[in-house]
Amino acid sequence: MKLVTAEQMRELDRRTIEEYEVKGEVLMERAGQGVASIVRRLAEVCGFPGAMIHLIAGRGNNGGDAFVAARALKESGCAVEVWLAGSENQVRGDALIHLSRMKKAGIELIELPTVEDWDAAAREPFYAEIVVDGVLGTGLTGPARGPAVGAIQYIKTVQRDALCVSIDIPSGLNADSGAAEGDAVTADVTVTMGLPKIGMVKPSAIDYIGTLEVIDIGIPGEAISDVERTEPLEFIHAADMRSVFPRRPRSSHKGTYGHAWIIGGSRRFSGACSLAGIAALKSGAGLVTAIVPSGIHAVTASVHELMVVAGEDDESGFLTANSLAAMEDAWPQMSAVLAGPGMGNRDETRSLVEDILGRAGCPVVLDADALNVFAGDAAALAGLRKGSMVLTPHPGELARLLGVSTTAVQADRFAHAQKAAELTGAVVVLKGAGTLVASPEQTLRVNMTGNPGMATGGAGDVLAGMITGFIAQGIAPWDAARAGVYLHGKAGDFAAWRKCQAGMIAGDILDEIPYALRDLMIR
Repeated sequence: MKLVTAEQMRELDRRTIEEYEVKGEVLMERAGQGVASIVRRLAEVCGFPGAMIHLIAGRGNNGGDAFVAARALKESGCAVEVWLAGSENQVRGDALIHLSRMKKAGIELIELPTVEDWDAAAREPFYAEIVVDGVLGTGLTGPARGPAVGAIQYIKTVQRDALCVSIDIPSGLNADSGAAEGDAVTADVTVTMGLPKIGMVKPSAIDYIGTLEVIDIGIPGEAISDVERTEPLEFIHAADMRSVFPRRPRSSHKGTYGHAWIIGGSRRFSGACSLAGIAALKSGAGLVTAIVPSGIHAVTASVHELMVVAGEDDESGFLTANSLAAMEDAWPQMSAVLAGPGMGNRDETRSLVEDILGRAGCPVVLDADALNVFAGDAAALAGLRKGSMVLTPHPGELARLLGVSTTAVQADRFAHAQKAAELTGAVVVLKGAGTLVASPEQTLRVNMTGNPGMATGGAGDVLAGMITGFIAQGIAPWDAARAGVYLHGKAGDFAAWRKCQAGMIAGDILDEIPYALRDLMIR
């Protein structure tokens, strides 16, 4: 999905209204209904039946979206309260139309026209489970002014007790730069309209945006096609991922969905292959076999759905280069191979990984220590592998692979992810807030699902297993990587909403994979 500037989005709105004759109030209705849908889903997953929703509206179009959302939420059984950062007589245009409709639906508008009003409100008890930020939109330049400042500060205060959904963009954030030039709202979910804005995926915006959802408000495809990219970057969106997963034939069987092999594990990291293997199975792979050191065979085999082969291990509990002898006849059966989780970083490990790359006749995913053994030698991977390859480094692993510092990678994640893809010839997944998927042949993609609760041991093993499971089913590595990061983040979001970020473990992400898939497909 394209990323646009604020000006490009305004032009798309103008063309839709003037050339395609869609009324502005209709676009606003669609936007507000989309916000209401996301808020209802959030309340449902979080276990807030009959949730109290507190909507904070500005005087412009974002306020209009909030008025529509309030009406739709009330109609669906939620309790709503709407406050305005300003006076009712300052509301104009389409927003005024929807304010009138909201009031006819029996929803009172409470006016707070001064910063002092908002300061006083912040000292009162707060009861809502979700606060909706509809104060300022993508037209903001410079710091917020007037009562909007008080509203933003109020939202920041009540966020200690409520989840926050921002309409179009967190109030106070610049849509093009992603910078907050004054106070800005920190959203749990941002629901943006039409297309995502370029500033939302920049590093300066990451801590403000939260999970980014995009609402289709009916901008014609022809108009979107006319928009030129301002940067070589696109957004990973559910609409782009649905076509990746074909309908499963009723006559299919476990062999239809491939055989994924996972090679790794050690005495110290005994759970890594189990996590990856379960993730591959829950992502739809028909069969998964793990090759692990003999010393942890019983631990891995306790996962009943996994097939487990005992490889040769050394005195320290790591796989030796001879471990592949146990799978001599298995290479033709493999649909995808994942190497690296828990494997350990030793001289012998590189020989093992090189052997896998040379012998596997299917796509190979390299994670963790299978990447660390090539520290400073990324170009060597291109010479070792003639088939498809996916690399899934976190910033530290990518830094080691490229021979630079982690600080350098994080300072320009886009450039370093693309450089790694070009050096290795692989699809590169650079993990982190705003996970990137790079390829020598494709436009760089950025993902905005996920949350800080996923910063927990084993979460990367789950992602690597998901990507491997998708590839095993016959999904192209590029598509599998994009789908993997999107659905991994979505599963993490569901886990955080059902529980909490601080209490999450990798197993919670595993549990949510089927629900994330169901969110994307009907079957």
